[in-house]
Amino acid sequence: MMIERIRRQARENPKLLVIFGLLVLLFAATSIAQPSFRDPSNLTNTMRWIGLYGIISIGVAFVIITGGIDLSIGSLIALSGVMLPMLLKGDAIAEIGGVEIFSGPLPVWGAFAFVLLVSLLIGLFHGLMVTKLGLQPFLVTLCGLFIYRGLARGVGNDQTQGFGGEFGGLKDALVKEKLFDFIPMSFVVLIILGIVAAIVLNKTVFGRYLLAVGHNEEAARFSGIKTDRVKIAAYMICSLLGGFAGMLFVLDTNGATPSSFGNFYELYAIAGAVLGGCSLRGGEGAIFGVICGAALVQVAEKAVFFIGVEEKSKFTVIGVFILVGVIADELFRRWNAKRKGKGPPGGDPAVPVAIET
Repeated sequence: MMIERIRRQARENPKLLVIFGLLVLLFAATSIAQPSFRDPSNLTNTMRWIGLYGIISIGVAFVIITGGIDLSIGSLIALSGVMLPMLLKGDAIAEIGGVEIFSGPLPVWGAFAFVLLVSLLIGLFHGLMVTKLGLQPFLVTLCGLFIYRGLARGVGNDQTQGFGGEFGGLKDALVKEKLFDFIPMSFVVLIILGIVAAIVLNKTVFGRYLLAVGHNEEAARFSGIKTDRVKIAAYMICSLLGGFAGMLFVLDTNGATPSSFGNFYELYAIAGAVLGGCSLRGGEGAIFGVICGAALVQVAEKAVFFIGVEEKSKFTVIGVFILVGVIADELFRRWNAKRKGKGPPGGDPAVPVAIET
């Protein structure tokens, strides 16, 4: 039964085979070139980062499936990463009319709830700007990138905010604890969220609407789908996962510097989603592919370190590798479409694609 399901998924979306094959090939090649790459400690560390970056890749995937984009994730991570330790330790995060806001420490659930609420409101703002004002997602979230970075620096007084030696149990429970002394909790959280996201995308009406809006928004609207609500919900999900990931990141690093925390994270998230099979044209995506894409980006970064590439050349090598992966994926897609007679190479798929995971 399981083997048959895997075969069916591979037939329906060969992109998953390409991305998974690249991941296995890169891991095997690096392990052969540098055997220490497959040491348990390094594998655990790599899974830890895959878990953290995978969460934001899933969030971005929901927006990309609608045909949108979110460039503000890194700055949102900075904002949530700065707010969480301040809320838990009782540092005021704002002052209105001389009255400090949240000047006393909040319980863990209260701090998490506040940060997640702020994240949801940010996603709602993005969605309203895109749907009601008709602004381009690129411009809206690009502005957000600057706004939330500025808010993070203002809220944190442009100083590093951290936990010190406190809240060790919280860090262990959500990030640092290892399942079976090997699998970090951040990776476990990713798997749980991935399963939920896959169910939402593949088994719910909302998931079908999401894919329909991304494939052809006008046709979806004429068929009775409330496209604005679907797109707003997608941006809210993206920001919610971004805010949640920001809290995990700061728990992992034990502190956040407002000016640099989360820099380039939105690019890692987008790269993971696109490598994982999400089309920037919208209407196509698979959560399993997104997780594989996020894993591929992190494995590539660690591979670059292990084979001795200089730090100053790291991003160049990673960027080239990602570009090669995207080109290979596109060429394979065109070849597969031509082989099956689905139209000219490079054409859009006839129907939205979502693979059960």
